[in-house]
Amino acid sequence: MLQGIAELGSIAAAGRALNMSYKRAWQLVDDLNKSFVAPLVRASKGGGHGGGAALTAEGQLVLKLYRDVERKTQRSAAAEIKRLQALADIE
Repeated sequence: MLQGIAELGSIAAAGRALNMSYKRAWQLVDDLNKSFVAPLVRASKGGGHGGGAALTAEGQLVLKLYRDVERKTQRSAAAEIKRLQALADIE
């Protein structure tokens, strides 16, 4: 969700990209914002100029840290991932 908001500038658009309902996307953002010391997403109301959403500095940091963990995990488990892919006949 955070990646989608960063790329698309919209909670609704990020939700659609993840095949989520509008309500579910907003609930997820609300849950994320409440789960951290500071909000991760800041939304602006719609209107004549339209609304939007952006990651706060904390949101950008959380996304970066998550991607770092993801990369490190993939590197350290590369052999096991390759074996699992072979067993599943996927690449």
